[in-house]
Amino acid sequence: MNIITHNECPLCKSRAIEKQHSCKDHFATGELFDIFQCKDCGFVFTQNIPDEKDIAPYYSSPTYISHSDTSKGLVNKLYHIVRNIMLRRKVSLVKKLTVLQNGRIVDYGAGTGYFARAMHKKGWEVTAIEKSEQARRFSKEKFGFEMLPEEALKSIENSSVDVITLWHVMEHIQQIDTFWEEMGRILEDTGIAIIAVPNCKSYDADNYGEHWAAYDVPRHLWHFSPSTIMKLGEKHGFILERQYPMLFDGFYISLLSERNKGSRLQLLRGFWNGFLGLCATLDKCSASSSIIYVFRKRR
Repeated sequence: MNIITHNECPLCKSRAIEKQHSCKDHFATGELFDIFQCKDCGFVFTQNIPDEKDIAPYYSSPTYISHSDTSKGLVNKLYHIVRNIMLRRKVSLVKKLTVLQNGRIVDYGAGTGYFARAMHKKGWEVTAIEKSEQARRFSKEKFGFEMLPEEALKSIENSSVDVITLWHVMEHIQQIDTFWEEMGRILEDTGIAIIAVPNCKSYDADNYGEHWAAYDVPRHLWHFSPSTIMKLGEKHGFILERQYPMLFDGFYISLLSERNKGSRLQLLRGFWNGFLGLCATLDKCSASSSIIYVFRKRR
């Protein structure tokens, strides 16, 4: 297996990086992976990760919901309920931010295709891109909706896209600098990137430490905070325009984190900590378990 080891910060290139803690892969292998942080810019990342050719087995668990669409178990049933609510909100957010009734959108890392299909039904021209062949097949069989493999991004014309969305995808992308350059290439001058990622400086991340489910090693390579994702955008000619908390994510992540801990009364403790996280989020967005960031190209 080919392993990627970072000797410097992937964001600012400082060599002042240090281990924070080790996290267990709770979904597939039970292996331990180290979480590192840059002492200069604060960027947090997973160390000693499998490269793109070798990471596929870590996504093969039937419980990995973004690819399998499983509804087995209470936590996954709750995920489906919340997803239906969030689908409507995501569609509304795109229309609000663009002031367009229809346009061209790229949904990158489209999972099983629910959001892409919802935008298509609203009259948008949708290019849905998904790495997982299993997820693309699910979308084709369930919805009759065609999704494209990840290499399709390179064939999109320059300055031809109004919106690109990544719903909990940016943390998975290995060639992250190259990807931001591609976003800048395909977006129109007035286009926007809508990026939702877990927040490693959230209330629940601080509460659960190495058991925090959104570390999700080694699938999650990068662990963003509001300050570090803003720096990443600026590095590639983008301006962070807005932030929106994802209010339900704290409940889901807290339930998974309690399971990671092997906690008794998992459901009760998870909901209680999710509620405490929600209270913290209502006071300040930066406490939210996950955050939606809206970036525009610097003109």
